[in-house]
Amino acid sequence: MTGIHLEGLAAIALFYVLILAVGIWAAWKNKHAGEAEGTDRSETIMVGGRDIGLFVGGFTMTATWVGGGYINGTAEYVYLPGYGLAWAQAPFGYALSLVVGGLFFAKPMRSRGYVTMLDPFQQKYGKRMGGLLFIPALMGEIFWSAAILSALGATLSVIIDINIKMSVVISACIAIFYTLVGGLYSVAYTDVVQLFCIFLGLWVSVPFALSNPAVSDIKISAVKEIYQAPWKGNIKREDAWVWIDNFCLLMLGGIPWQVYFQRVLSASSATYAQVLSFIAAAGCLVMAVPSVMIGAIGASTDWNQTAYGPVPPKERDQADMILPIVLQYLCPPFVSFFGLGAVSAAVMSSADSSILSASSMFARNIYQLAFRQSASDTEIVWVMRVTIFVFGGLATAMALLTGTVYGLWYLSSDLVYVIIFPQLISVLFVKGTNTYGSVAAYVFGLILRIGGGEPYLSLPPFIYYPGWQLEDRIHHLTGEVEHIVVQKFPFKTVSMLASFLGNVAFSYLAKYLFESGKLLPKYDFLDAVLAQHSIENMDKTTLVNRNNIGLSEMAPVKPRLSVQLAATFTRRDTLAEEDSSPEDSPNHEILE
Repeated sequence: MTGIHLEGLAAIALFYVLILAVGIWAAWKNKHAGEAEGTDRSETIMVGGRDIGLFVGGFTMTATWVGGGYINGTAEYVYLPGYGLAWAQAPFGYALSLVVGGLFFAKPMRSRGYVTMLDPFQQKYGKRMGGLLFIPALMGEIFWSAAILSALGATLSVIIDINIKMSVVISACIAIFYTLVGGLYSVAYTDVVQLFCIFLGLWVSVPFALSNPAVSDIKISAVKEIYQAPWKGNIKREDAWVWIDNFCLLMLGGIPWQVYFQRVLSASSATYAQVLSFIAAAGCLVMAVPSVMIGAIGASTDWNQTAYGPVPPKERDQADMILPIVLQYLCPPFVSFFGLGAVSAAVMSSADSSILSASSMFARNIYQLAFRQSASDTEIVWVMRVTIFVFGGLATAMALLTGTVYGLWYLSSDLVYVIIFPQLISVLFVKGTNTYGSVAAYVFGLILRIGGGEPYLSLPPFIYYPGWQLEDRIHHLTGEVEHIVVQKFPFKTVSMLASFLGNVAFSYLAKYLFESGKLLPKYDFLDAVLAQHSIENMDKTTLVNRNNIGLSEMAPVKPRLSVQLAATFTRRDTLAEEDSSPEDSPNHEILE
């Protein structure tokens, strides 16, 4: 047995060394990127000099979603009796999320030359609101990384008897190291290698697992009960709203993430940014196929015939590890090690992206734009390095204390979906919104979502939505019975819509009260309505002359860069349109 474990350890070490080597090579190859154009080093780390092409860009955007959580979670839901393929929503949900993002959000974000997802919020709603919106964005990235790293720990512990904690810490250290060294370039190039690894690793394993004598025909077990309920799954009438709610959460809640916009903003043009999104959508679906098949194989296996033993994984509370279990017990050792090495390497492809995203937002939107507007470029780079370390450590600590992979994954999307998505629509497409509306929307979304409770965190609800039920959950291993409230109402989507409508309603109400004189100017304490109309009080962070978006106005810029930035952030097509139309036209919109 020890020999097998040594082989497994060697295979995984080989993948890790390969990933680390590629990360360091990418950092070395691009160490002078952007210098000729005078781009700041901090911006090069965040958006890679805005010269990421279609090949690397398509791979890195796909690899951002296709991580350990995506692969393990999809296999887990296909395998689980009572859920099955019908409830494995992530592949279609995230693929559609990339399509919607490409169609509506990629172009306006990239053509205005933003550096992070929070830039438009800080510009329109001010730096305090930007700081508030940073909180759910940061939580989302950290939860996401933690879920991915915990999936990795589970995977490795199945294959080689090494301590879960040690495997998580080593993986996190490698990801943090090459992200520190090379920023987005290292992350993007390692993503290419990781996607190849995972594609080959899983596809090589599937035929061996299918041909194992313990596995019955997956076509029959899809519709007929053999060892457990059919893996095709079904959606009961009473669960239809929950299914729709979760699907909308994945499809729309998958858009407002810095990991997504980091790739959009690093594309060499706005059209490229859109194309990258569509390539990644197709990539997500293709990469889900082997996971679905492995989940189906798990559901079609007589575990009594395998070394795993007569008690199936679902009864040992190991359903979330079905993918590594199938690789370990239904494939020859050399195949299972290749597959697991690939999976463990791929896990890092999402963790590194999230850690870099969180530190980019902190360094630029919190540290530089809110507190230290005169900070030098070197200072920003060092702040990014420290926060990569801190956020990486936070995610690793959480990974060692988590529950189910899919649960953490959904939770990380919840706050982003309910709070940031409606604000993103408002800031990009609804012209009259202001900081008052934004604050109201934030509070509405937060209360309505937290009020619904969260079983995965043992957080009881204080808002009981229509159709709620009390359910008993029995832990197979301990026999403990847990009473939890299950909300059958689509409260996440309703919270998101309430947040959006709250933003629009309160923005226009504040605008009306101040502009009509019903409220005195001194009460405009957020400088959100009157200051935007007064040239004397014009804040550097608000939209300036003719709605041209000049991010060079947001923070002091070195003289050598100011011309460059102005050229980057001013949309020539907008200028052309506006020169030919009256400046004071009330209906004039610059939004796509």
